[in-house]
Amino acid sequence: MDNLKVLDKEILVTIPVNENHKNYLEEKASSGKYSCVFRYIPGKEVTKEDVKRANVIIGNLPPALVQEAVNLEWYQLNSAGADQYTKPGILPEGCVLTNATGAYGLAVSEHMLALTFDLIRRLNQYHRNQAKNLWQWEGNPMGSIISVEGSTVLVMGMGDIGGDYARKVKALGAYTIGIRRTNKEKPEYLDEQYTLEEIDQLLPRADIVAMVLPGGEATHHLMDERRLRLMKKGSYLINVGRGNAIDPKALLTVMKEGHLGGCGLDVTEPEPLPADDPLWSCGNVVITPHVAGNFFLQETFERIVRIAGGNLEAWANDGEFTTIVDFSTGYKK
Repeated sequence: MDNLKVLDKEILVTIPVNENHKNYLEEKASSGKYSCVFRYIPGKEVTKEDVKRANVIIGNLPPALVQEAVNLEWYQLNSAGADQYTKPGILPEGCVLTNATGAYGLAVSEHMLALTFDLIRRLNQYHRNQAKNLWQWEGNPMGSIISVEGSTVLVMGMGDIGGDYARKVKALGAYTIGIRRTNKEKPEYLDEQYTLEEIDQLLPRADIVAMVLPGGEATHHLMDERRLRLMKKGSYLINVGRGNAIDPKALLTVMKEGHLGGCGLDVTEPEPLPADDPLWSCGNVVITPHVAGNFFLQETFERIVRIAGGNLEAWANDGEFTTIVDFSTGYKK
């Protein structure tokens, strides 16, 4: 096989791989027609010269730096979100873009589930009371909480993450409604399925609204004041997709009025959320600093490496990529 190798190709890996990961990736690349040179450089240390030399990059880099990658043939993201890289002029013409769809469902859906219980059981408020050595009920002792079982949960964004969350709350006894970009075959863990056009009719039905939407014009401030007021009084809102999918001023207004029962945010607008932002001190608001995904769960990173390895093998052998991104939509094809 070595005698058939053509051209040297440089592969730049910016994610924090160990020796086993390196061996795995290099083995996948060696199965194909190229003679590959691997360079492992932490993302924060990558220079313009590094990206100019690369034919393949594995790992997210700032879009402005990626613009320097004039020889790039294929770019593997370590994120599921790809909207920053689909804009004109970021990637050279003909470059294939793949994302890490399938890596984050486990970690982020469990974070969403944790936020769900934190909000409906008011655990964040009891944590604050504990810090003050304060033995005190939160809310009216009669009917001040809901249960997941028997609740209607609206999941906005039915990709890997949203699907995992819907499956989990369905197993706990929730009635599940999913909103997705296209009306594909409904999975069995959804009771109902719609597209985004039906959002105004669905919001008043939900006890819990969970958002896992991608970025883009279609989702920017999707949840404005009008739609937040369409939500059932006392219902709960969770967002782990894009911070700008919710109008922050409108959210503050409805939270202060007590229209919503609580809100859980792993993403905000702006991000990081300024220390003096009044959302920090709103009652029954839980804010985490964009930590639902990332590499905190080791299995998430292992999945990213496996996805990259599979796509690397496809690239080396003119095969089919498994997580290729459609530039016209910003989604996985």
